[in-house]
Amino acid sequence: MALPPAARAAVALGVGGLVLSVLNQSLAPRLDPPLERASVLAGILAVLLMLAGLLWQRVVPEAAARAPLQGEQGLRLADGLPPDLREELGWGSTMLLTATPAAVVLIQREEVCLLRRGLLAPTPFQPGPICQQASRRQKPISLVDLAPYPGRDEFMPLLEGLPAVVVQPLGPAAWLLVGGWSPRCFSRADLMWIEGWGRRLSERWGSELGPVEPIMAAAPEGGESGSPPGSPER
Repeated sequence: MALPPAARAAVALGVGGLVLSVLNQSLAPRLDPPLERASVLAGILAVLLMLAGLLWQRVVPEAAARAPLQGEQGLRLADGLPPDLREELGWGSTMLLTATPAAVVLIQREEVCLLRRGLLAPTPFQPGPICQQASRRQKPISLVDLAPYPGRDEFMPLLEGLPAVVVQPLGPAAWLLVGGWSPRCFSRADLMWIEGWGRRLSERWGSELGPVEPIMAAAPEGGESGSPPGSPER
């Protein structure tokens, strides 16, 4: 990995200073104690400059390159959502896609996709063990690098080759999923923003994001007594 210009300059100055210090001492007619002390100090300073240049990558790490994700930019919203919830989902997803390194945003309620925005994949998403774990703990799960993670297949339908994903639970049966462009792309501020918006959605639209209530069939008139509603006739 190439060093940035500032790091290369520090290494070059350190090497040049060390060479000049050695050359100055070798060309001196005699080695006086002041000259020896000055040479030692100059050598130490030169070595520190080289060390600072070599460690520059750890102090200022280079941002990871974006993964070549494939997908069509778009927006999908479920039908029948309240107008204020539709407006909130549109605003929040726009902010995540523009202010964070998010490539795709998904809000899922059980098997129903309420929102899908960003790079769209043709495959429907099915919540798996990681989403269920986030629901049980009611805490977000941040997977900074999906490549070596054994449970990455759960998020393949979200977007093929997704490098990173954040799973934010929205109550017992709904999730906010944010996929990133590169490994370790989400900062602490990004994670706090995702968690804050998830809590806002849970508190204000808990009924819309709650579990889907099963529809019970009405009992036919004149049915046999003791038969549960909707039970097939024998």
